[in-house]
Amino acid sequence: MSTKDFVEKDYYKVLGVPKDATEAEIKKAYRKLAREFHPDANKGDAGAEARFKEISEANDVLGDPKKRKEYDEARALFGNGGFRPGPGGAGGTFNFDLSDLFGGQAQAGGAGGFGGGLGDVFGGLFNRGGATGARTQPRRGQDVESEVTLSFTEAVDGATVPLRMSSQQPCRACSGTGDKNGTPRVCPTCVGTGQVSRGGSGSFSLTDPCVDCKGRGLIAEDPCDVCHGSGRAKSSRTMQVRIPAGVSDGQRIRLRGKGAPGERGGPAGDLYVVVHVDAHPVFGRKGDNLTVTVPVSYAEAALGGEIRVPTLGGPPVTLKIPAGTPNGRTMRARGKGAVRKDGTRGDLLVTVEVAVPKELNDEAREALEAYRRATAGEDPRAELFQAAKGA
Repeated sequence: MSTKDFVEKDYYKVLGVPKDATEAEIKKAYRKLAREFHPDANKGDAGAEARFKEISEANDVLGDPKKRKEYDEARALFGNGGFRPGPGGAGGTFNFDLSDLFGGQAQAGGAGGFGGGLGDVFGGLFNRGGATGARTQPRRGQDVESEVTLSFTEAVDGATVPLRMSSQQPCRACSGTGDKNGTPRVCPTCVGTGQVSRGGSGSFSLTDPCVDCKGRGLIAEDPCDVCHGSGRAKSSRTMQVRIPAGVSDGQRIRLRGKGAPGERGGPAGDLYVVVHVDAHPVFGRKGDNLTVTVPVSYAEAALGGEIRVPTLGGPPVTLKIPAGTPNGRTMRARGKGAVRKDGTRGDLLVTVEVAVPKELNDEAREALEAYRRATAGEDPRAELFQAAKGA
């Protein structure tokens, strides 16, 4: 990410959330937009693909509390792309201490941890590195995002699934150098740093990726026919990914170091997996609890009794139905739900539904008729009409 992007892009606007949005609001906005603009749902739509990348970039920053804090501080410091002067005025000095602003980290080498954010900003501002900056720098690999669909049971219990990914990796034809002969030269414009400074005020300057070498710091004399001098080529691979137990539909899992490989010894990027969960014909889910609706007879609800209830992947459990149980009452079978992060399980929430028989034999009909005669003086709707009059 260039300094220009870091300072000038409004990631809150990209996700359509206010600057004081909570983590939950940011996550909800990202999921909605990611599904709408995902390349798999917009085949051949370059605009949707570009929008998806922009959305992912915004979520990568705002979805990480540390990165978001650094981003907000940089935006406040630089405003809309221009440095805000201190008490010295537009042409005067800047009377503040960066170590106070960032807890002493500026003097120790930048805010850090942003993968090219504030560390690069202040590195450019104070022209750190001097002659040592002439050597080519390691580059972190790109983050990769993929999707996986699990069955309801796999999401509850966890699963290892094969995941096929496409990402930019070092070109095999030229060993990642970009040059047919494997001997690229150092870019004379940026002197191998991959960045160039642009005008600032006084001793301040900003850095952007070098346009001549496209941020690599190297230029191929004889460009590779496969990667055309970039040193990177699209590659597909299949890897086994462990999805933890208890994941929910739409959850985004981060696997550190499983993204695209870095360049010149740089670390690999991260892999983000968006999980989709298929519905189950019997069970539902409510947080760490599973849900199930179980039909009971009128006699069981009125007189009470014991019923057997199915569980997900385990033996049935027996629940006691109290006499006079109303339709829609929910009972709890403890420890029969989804796996929590600490390894324990949630509960199974059992909702009873009184089943009305469609057909009656003579004996059953006679018994019900006798029951109706025995309760002829009772009106189950009396309280309803009384409440309606008093409202």
